[in-house]
Amino acid sequence: MKLNLEKMNGYSVIFIHEERIDAHNSPELKEYILHLIEQGDVNIIIQLENVRFIDSSGLGALLSGYKNAIAKSGKLALACCEQQVISMFELTRLNRVFEIYTDLKEAFDNEA
Repeated sequence: MKLNLEKMNGYSVIFIHEERIDAHNSPELKEYILHLIEQGDVNIIIQLENVRFIDSSGLGALLSGYKNAIAKSGKLALACCEQQVISMFELTRLNRVFEIYTDLKEAFDNEA
């Protein structure tokens, strides 16, 4: 899985450079997020601009990261979601769990 990490405005921003988050690569994403949290990076924004499809295992990886960040008094938010990806969050009602922003600027403005 192609991931980049940048520290921005007090957040660890994970840029996902994949079109799909599915059973094939979601374990790697989950492990990456949990490793960040274990290192003390508990405020995370995941930038999903390139992601066009996410399945239940991808949603599970993000939810695991969210729960672990919250347990350490942190936050995990999502930014730049395509409508097809947002539809999956709405269908599973996970849009009620995650803060989902249209872009990083909106995420930083609302998370500050």
